[in-house]
Formats: sequence, C-alpha cells, structure tokens
Amino acid sequence: MFAVVQVRGVVNTRRDIKDTLKMLRLHHINHCVLIPDTPAYLGMIRKVKDYVAYGEVDERIVATVLATRGRLTGNIRLTDEYVRENSQYSGIEEFASALCRSEARFEDIPGLKPVLRLHPPRKGYRTIKRTVQQGGALGNYGEEINDLLYRMR
Repeated sequence: MFAVVQVRGVVNTRRDIKDTLKMLRLHHINHCVLIPDTPAYLGMIRKVKDYVAYGEVDERIVATVLATRGRLTGNIRLTDEYVRENSQYSGIEEFASALCRSEARFEDIPGLKPVLRLHPPRKGYRTIKRTVQQGGALGNYGEEINDLLYRMR
C-alpha cells in the first residue's frame, strides 16, 4: 500500500496533472490518500511525482494516522468504539493491518472519509522544488514516507 501526500499547489500546472490529482482525491496541500499497489495507480503516481511525496507505508503508521487524523462524516473523529460497532474489526489497529494487506477498504467502515487532512510536517519540508534524492521533499520516499507521515500526524 502506498501513501500519497500532496506537497505542492496546482496553480499554473497542466490540465492533465490537475485531473490526475483530482482522480487521486488530492485537492489541497498536506492531504493524504492511501492507495493499493496496482499498475493503474502507479501510473497516476508517476504522472504527478513532481507535486506529491509517496512511498510504501507501514501498518503501524497507518494506525497512528487513522487514529489521529481519521474523520467520519460531520468531521467526527474515528474511534475504536465506532470501528468495533460498525464493522467486523475490533479496532483501528486491526483495520489498519487489514488495509495494508489489501483485505479491507475505506468503504468497509460507513462514513469514513478516504482523504486524511494532515498537519504540516514538524520542522517543515526540506524544499518543495527538489526530489528526495536531491535533498528536497518531492517524489519517491520509499520507506522514509513513514517518518514524514509521523511528523504530519
């Protein structure tokens, strides 16, 4: 499973990049989506790589982000009690591990929003004009996306 975080805005960008970000449900900076590892999604990520940070996410971080930033309809926090009452999972951690194994979807919990509105990262981004390999904040983080998401929780 990949986590994709929008880092740059879309003013003065090409129409196809804006459309791809819209299809990924990334409408604002610091919004995050969790997507499965499929060729279609990988092609979409490759197209918007200069506007997002992405990488393979760990289930521990997914559980942390869902517990702190997961929201239901009406901007209500996601809790273990709600997950236990409205789904087959016993809590957020079990749902997060099933989500990372591609056995669950966000639609399994009624009212759960698929976009996570994150806080800007503590200590800030390095620079939003360069890739990670060049010392910036864009592109493929790999396993380091977990550190970024932890700073944005």
